[in-house]
Amino acid sequence: MNTKIIKTLVKKEILDVFRDKKTVIMMLVVPVLLYPLIFIGAMAISSMISSNMEKQTYRIAVEAEDNGAFLQKLEQANEESQDSDEESTYELVLVDADSIGDYEEALNAEEIDVYISGQMQDGKMQYDAYYLSSITNSSYAESIVMDLFEEYREDLTEEKIVEAGLDVHEILEPVSYVGEDIASSEQSLGNIMGSILPFMLIVSLLMGTMYPAIDTTAGERERGTLETILTLPVTNRQLIVSKFLTVALIGIISALLNILSMGGIAVYMYQIMDLQTETQAFDVMQFVPAILVCILAIFAFSLFISAITMCVTAFAKSYKEANNYITPLMLVVMFVGYIGFIPNIEFNHTMAMMPVANICLLIKNMLVFKIDYTLIAVVLISNVAYALFAILFLSKIYDSEAVLFGDGKASMQLFEKRSNLKKGGVPSMSDVWFVLALTTMLFLYGGSILQVKYGLWGVFASQMILLGVPLLVVWYTKKDMKQTYGLQKTKAAGFVGGFIQIIGMFCINLVVSTIMIKLFPNSASNITNTFSELMDGNLVESLFVIALTPAICEELLFRGVMFQSMKKKYRISTAIILVGVLFGAYHMSMVKFIPTGLLGVVLCYTVYVTGSIYPAMMMHFVNNALSVIISYFPEQIGEVFPVFYQEMGVSDCLIMLGIGLILFGIGQIILRRSYDSNK
Repeated sequence: MNTKIIKTLVKKEILDVFRDKKTVIMMLVVPVLLYPLIFIGAMAISSMISSNMEKQTYRIAVEAEDNGAFLQKLEQANEESQDSDEESTYELVLVDADSIGDYEEALNAEEIDVYISGQMQDGKMQYDAYYLSSITNSSYAESIVMDLFEEYREDLTEEKIVEAGLDVHEILEPVSYVGEDIASSEQSLGNIMGSILPFMLIVSLLMGTMYPAIDTTAGERERGTLETILTLPVTNRQLIVSKFLTVALIGIISALLNILSMGGIAVYMYQIMDLQTETQAFDVMQFVPAILVCILAIFAFSLFISAITMCVTAFAKSYKEANNYITPLMLVVMFVGYIGFIPNIEFNHTMAMMPVANICLLIKNMLVFKIDYTLIAVVLISNVAYALFAILFLSKIYDSEAVLFGDGKASMQLFEKRSNLKKGGVPSMSDVWFVLALTTMLFLYGGSILQVKYGLWGVFASQMILLGVPLLVVWYTKKDMKQTYGLQKTKAAGFVGGFIQIIGMFCINLVVSTIMIKLFPNSASNITNTFSELMDGNLVESLFVIALTPAICEELLFRGVMFQSMKKKYRISTAIILVGVLFGAYHMSMVKFIPTGLLGVVLCYTVYVTGSIYPAMMMHFVNNALSVIISYFPEQIGEVFPVFYQEMGVSDCLIMLGIGLILFGIGQIILRRSYDSNK
């Protein structure tokens, strides 16, 4: 690729982008000026509100059978507050309980802030303090009353101990204790910044790339300069790379400015805390490794988010339309970014492959000095890989005149009025990619919650996401269900050949999985633990949820909607391999990626040969059912096939691989002889 041409194109794109004042504002004004103002302003407002609450007057009514004992405590507290030399003092106004009538009406009308009642129960006073948490004054007054109740109880306890002739200190404090925080000042600061910084960074990166992405895609169309650019002696790939590098570069600059800005805010906040409390000074040099990794993570995420935003805005015909398209993406990114605020989220290999979430958790862990080089590598590589996939998709957009110059109906039919759509055919590739992105996002986040909360049946519910979302899209766009899902009748030979093939693939994948487990032991352990936790029901339930349900739902998505649409757009070999890769990536595991990817390729090929999805469903069911049965009957199967429960050596792997290849070959022969005449 000619780097000189790309440099020239990048310079041209950067000049075009910086002519737009909105981009400059989002890059410079927001991070350098607005964020510090927001933080400092928020601190000032919070301090002002807190000070104001402490100086307020609170009206309290007491009706208790204690001969005015607690009323005296309130009067005493009020006098002490008024006589205090502190600037922040409150005033308690004691209201006659007989004068207010119904206390609920008085509270709602804000005539009083707290109503206290007290009755003798089992020889001791029981006080009830009524207040409204929805009213700030009432809520704050209740906290004052609770503190006074605590003091009152301690006073009465000490009086009774003294009356009994005992030592107050010895009775009330038989032991002494103190909590010692051994976290360093660097860890404490990192913990604070670890919750705020990741969210601010991903939002700033999105905001920094959003306007350049719109300008380099929809902006070109709206200005009418896209046609001129496409007539230049440059390839589409050079054009796409230059636009992508421009957007990514601006995103990185914006993010680095945000880091400097928020770093300054962090130092300022720490200095304020240091003046107010005697905090230990922190060593900035200890944050250098975290900062370096954060910068690498920002670079990787900038590539990913730049590619994604460009893919979204490439379908728009104008600035206004591009802003409408980008809004859902912004909401999704911000929603996922909140994961950094959630405590005790485990940063494992699965989370390390989840877009957006992996960057937030990586930065959060690095700032508290939790370093795992494997996870760092997975996060960086996965973001670059996602960016590459998005760029490939973007190149397809720029190769399609229907997308670039058409009215959009042939590309994204999902956003058209249903009455304008024609019946028949299969979904367009734009709709397929949208379905895949939406389904994956819902499955990753919604499905994870369902599985954690409901276990085995949560898996079933998450599979319904894979079934329901594509089905709604196919219905809305009026596509042919039979053609889209491959619901064609087939010969018995398809099931026979498919069954023999899948037994062979099971043996082959056993060898492949053994190798992957050696390479990624931690990921393998997590999968084993997760699978064991799901095996808490009976065998029939497990077969239904883990074997049958995915065999239907996943096949209808991958070998149905995706494969049937892709084979209309791409060559058969490309469609088969692409669906297989996506199927492997969908399982979100380094250990399972290659085995499930190979399985996906075989299932796609079977659908292509037989012309029906039913043999692939049967094969998928058999593959999953074998895993379930082996998990439920380890001893019985171990006696017959000990290879499943012992560490496979080189000779065992070669034998298993040979058996698998032979069975797979037999299945292939049956399929080809039965279906070649139909091709």
